[in-house]
Amino acid sequence: MAGDAPLLLREDGADGVTVLTLNRPAARNSLSLVMLETLENAFAAIGEDARVRCLVLAANGPVFSAGHDLKEITAHRQDPDGGRAFYDRAMSTCARVMQAITALPQPVIAAVQGVATAAGCQLVATCDLAVAAEDARFATPGVDIGLFCTTPSVPLARAVPRKAAMEMLLTGEMVDAPTALRIGLVNRVVPGPLVMETALGLARHIAARSALTVRTGKRAFYAQIEQPLAEAYAQAACVMTENLMAHDAAEGIGAFVAKRKPVWEDR
Repeated sequence: MAGDAPLLLREDGADGVTVLTLNRPAARNSLSLVMLETLENAFAAIGEDARVRCLVLAANGPVFSAGHDLKEITAHRQDPDGGRAFYDRAMSTCARVMQAITALPQPVIAAVQGVATAAGCQLVATCDLAVAAEDARFATPGVDIGLFCTTPSVPLARAVPRKAAMEMLLTGEMVDAPTALRIGLVNRVVPGPLVMETALGLARHIAARSALTVRTGKRAFYAQIEQPLAEAYAQAACVMTENLMAHDAAEGIGAFVAKRKPVWEDR
């Protein structure tokens, strides 16, 4: 690809679905610092864009993302501090990007073709939903090169059972798409040519719902999942009450009772 090609492509649909595409295929869509900063800025813009009701995250080329750019990491070994300042900046930026996905009011769906490894697998685990091609594969192989996938373990351990996460982290072995589906890393596995169609269909289905309800539910889901049971119920009950007071809840319930299609006003 040309050196001036954009790292990230954005396509906004009239249906409220936006597609962000990692566009660094020659580098296996590795997450260089510039790529991470570009993603961070894109998520910030999308979070403020009321036209976007659901987001699909895809990638050009045969690899979804190989994770951090190891050539960049190696180059900074020559820095006076051995790379510490750069590594701290890169890891902090990566953490902000992943947290930005969770904090976005819009649901984020990963459309995965090919391989997603290390921080690329972290990206998939962080997304709210994931659709994978039948031949997609996932791994956290840092242990193979002396760099444990510690930050990828954060969303991975929250997406799949603990022992499944530890097996991936300790062995570094590839997990195929059926296994990823079984352990809960992805939601759906489809033939490769149908990945984007499936992800977009899912996104459009969500986008057709009340945006107020969806963003309320996403925020509450991630808030309660980190809390003890009693606190989680207290939190959820408060949110449910506020949700019930909203116009769209009254409209949706009324439409259901009257057997008509609801008209959402996102309020």
